[in-house]
Amino acid sequence: MARAKRLRIIIWAAVSVLLAAVIGFAASSRVSLAAKTEDVPLAVVKRGDIDLRVYATGELRARNSITLSAPAVGGDSLQIIQLVRTGRAVEKGDVVFAFDPSEQLYKIEQNRSELLQAEQEITKAKADAAVLDAEDKVLLLKDRYSVRRAELDVQKNELVSKIDADKNILALAQAKRVLAEQEKDIESHKASGQAATYLAQEKYNKANLGMNQAQQNLDKMRVTAPMDGLISIQKNMNASGGFFFTGMSLPDYHEGDQVQAGSAIAQVVDPRGLDLTAKIGEQDRDRVQLGQPVEVVFDALPGYVFHGNVNSVGGMSVRQFFSNSTNGTFEVSIKLADEDPRLRSGFTAQLMFLGGSKKNVLYLPRQALLLKDGKRMVYVKKGSGYDQREVKILSENESRAAVDGLEEGAQVALVDPTAPRRSTANGSATTSTEGAP
Repeated sequence: MARAKRLRIIIWAAVSVLLAAVIGFAASSRVSLAAKTEDVPLAVVKRGDIDLRVYATGELRARNSITLSAPAVGGDSLQIIQLVRTGRAVEKGDVVFAFDPSEQLYKIEQNRSELLQAEQEITKAKADAAVLDAEDKVLLLKDRYSVRRAELDVQKNELVSKIDADKNILALAQAKRVLAEQEKDIESHKASGQAATYLAQEKYNKANLGMNQAQQNLDKMRVTAPMDGLISIQKNMNASGGFFFTGMSLPDYHEGDQVQAGSAIAQVVDPRGLDLTAKIGEQDRDRVQLGQPVEVVFDALPGYVFHGNVNSVGGMSVRQFFSNSTNGTFEVSIKLADEDPRLRSGFTAQLMFLGGSKKNVLYLPRQALLLKDGKRMVYVKKGSGYDQREVKILSENESRAAVDGLEEGAQVALVDPTAPRRSTANGSATTSTEGAP
């Protein structure tokens, strides 16, 4: 009995210690949370007007343009000796750029020399064949005469001794063998003569083909405009010695530059058809519509505002493969209402899509909208803590968002107060903002 009483006392003491520890931990946690909330930046929900304009950068592109490249010719790199400057108007057939023709002229002269040599070899082969044919004909006549004379001697065998008759028969057989061998030699000489002539003819054809090819390459040293338009000189991608990285500034091609075959040197642009294109973020897609007015200021023409309208909006979001951003972009095409001869393909511009405004709405900084489990949430300050709420976003621009579901004057956190905290060198706390949209 006494033993059971002591056991109950021990159990009650252990429970009391455990409850005291839990209460102490909770109290310390509340103190720690209160200390942390003092370092969280806050913003106030306000009522007013919110501007729904969208800002972007764009670039002028030609609807109709033709790229002119260095000709594909064999040999070393080509050197530019003539080049039209960017912005110059050209007509169809005008020379846009030209290369040093020295190598092609050398090849023409070299192949011309080989061509003349091949012609001489053809003449010599034919002459040698003719001489050999004449000699063979003389030998053939002699051998036929020898056979005929041996045949006449055989016919006299009845009148001569047996020994002389046998000699005549042997002489006839010998003469026939020599004649047969001579006829075979003549056929062989004809085939050999024809082969020598054919070989010289092929050498001639090869030299002639090389000279024609060199002449065609020489004609390619001058590149002309295939249509009327304006010239845009391209960037020299080989100026850095083959080393290139994104954002690197490269010079245009100039006279004296070395060019590899197939390199794009210039563009002929039709100035009558220019399209202005821009990229907008996914969060701005619903605020850009077909026909929406746009104000444009080109970087090359500061102080002058052009006007236009949205002509098309891409239907698919595109993400850059090497980009750190998880947000995609849509391509937008703008049709300019103003025509200006100063506009050139490649001009960059600052665009403002005029989207109106929302009147008398509750708004807060977009930084206060935090992404939690795929939902846009805010943390409303309540006493010493924060109340997590899901809000309805009516509209938003680059810095503000019009919302529903909050009270005017409410304080919201600009960072996630529940995120892990880390101390900086000066002792202040910082919060991770990875959940911000």
